[in-house]
Order: sequence, then C-alpha cells, then structure tokens
Amino acid sequence: MTLHSAPRLGVVVPSGNAAAEPEIGSLVSPAFHVHTSRFPVLPGKDLRGRLQKYNDVLPEVLGNFGGLRLDAAVVSCTGSHYLLTPDGDRALCAELSERAGAPVRSAALAILDTARAVGAERLVLISPYEPWLTELSEAYWQSAGLTVDRVVKIRAGARFSPYDVTTEELVAQVREAELPQDATLLFTGTGMFTFDALAELGRDSGRVLLTSNLASAWWARDTLGLPAEGPDAHPLLRRLAERTGARAGARTGGPAATREGAPAAGPGAVAVP
Repeated sequence: MTLHSAPRLGVVVPSGNAAAEPEIGSLVSPAFHVHTSRFPVLPGKDLRGRLQKYNDVLPEVLGNFGGLRLDAAVVSCTGSHYLLTPDGDRALCAELSERAGAPVRSAALAILDTARAVGAERLVLISPYEPWLTELSEAYWQSAGLTVDRVVKIRAGARFSPYDVTTEELVAQVREAELPQDATLLFTGTGMFTFDALAELGRDSGRVLLTSNLASAWWARDTLGLPAEGPDAHPLLRRLAERTGARAGARTGGPAATREGAPAAGPGAVAVP
C-alpha cells in the first residue's frame, strides 16, 4: 500500500484535546491516514454549553474536510454525545453519514460496537469527568443495554480534568479501586492519555480494557474489513482481539470497494459537503 492509496480516516476533536489524534493515529497506522477537523473555540461557555454547541455545529465541522475524500470518520468527543440518547446518537450519525457519503460514527457508538464485538455486557466505568458528566455517561451506557457495575472517578490532582490526568494518577487510582479480575474496564474520555496506563494495568490481569480511542480505531478497522489481530495492528488492538476471541471485520466481511487498491467505506463514497 502506498501513501497515496491508504484509506483516509477523518477525526473530529475538541480544540483542546491533545490525546485523540496521536492515540488514534498510532492505533490505525500504517493501515490508515488520519485527517482531523477541530470543533471551534467557544469562549464564555461552560463545559455543558460547549458540548451542546458541538452537536449543533458538527455538520459544519465535518464539512470543513471539504473536497478531501474520506473512507470513514469518527467524532472523537464522547461528552457531547452523552447529551443524546443512544438512539438519538445513532440518528445523528446516520444523517451525517448520508451527508458525507462515508460512515460517520461517534466515539460513544464505537464503544458500543466494540463492547458487543468482545461480548461485554457489564462494565466498570473509569471516568475522569466532572460528576454530572460521569452520571450522563453512566446513563448512556445503561440506556444502551450495558450494566455499569461500578464507577471509578479519576482525579487530576484534586480536580476532575481528563486532559490533565497523568499516567501515574490513572494507574494508582484504578489499582486502589481493587476491581475484580474478570471486569471489563471502560476508560471514557477521548482526551485522557491512556496508552502507558493500559500497558501497565494490562500486566495486572486479563481484564478487558476499553477506551474511547481504542474503540474508535477498532470500529474504523472493522468498517474497512481490516482484522484487529492482523500483523499491522497495534498491540493494544491485538491484545483486545486475543483476550476476547473477537475478530474485527467479521461482521463486514471486508470492504465493498477500493480506491486505487485501498479499501473504501462503501459504494459511492464522496467528499463531505
């Protein structure tokens, strides 16, 4: 596969999010190229106001890809989609996919896709959010049919701030929670760096470890029929496939079309208007 022919994954991120691009980029490389569009800076709005506005402007932000032909796109902001019901989230993503001519998925729905793929029905939620947003997150998963057995609230120092949580803080607080060895842990929040923490925590047990960015990459590979256990897959994706026995791509059976030898998201994929 050449640089010119590799599939293109669009990622939409909040302006201050430093983790989504490097984590998703690492997870899908070298199979994909990652291209990003950022939500606008919204001075004067509190967090809830910003998240609500993100949903309003999402079609415009996706439109900023212009003439760039995408094979798939992920909205890498779980918080804004927790304001929607899972059904409302699906409806929005279906509308965006039709406009884009390529599959568009929120990170929240990608988590649901991945949880189903690995057979997870119960979760321990690892959340760095402010309490009200953690509650919205828990309600979203419960509405989607997943049971949240426990919530572990992660702090950055004395406050809740996903962008500022260090690896040491994340690992220490998860270990202090003394979670069951067979639990499925969901680290929510696309802006919280998790790679080093997952590597450390993965040595503790055989728990299934899910994150927003890991699920987004799993969904993208699955959508284009690229197996998570493939030789080019990131070790975190291969670990997920090996520990669960799941295989990404099993539902899609492979891509429907190619662009100069590369998988495409589906027939007639066009640029985002």
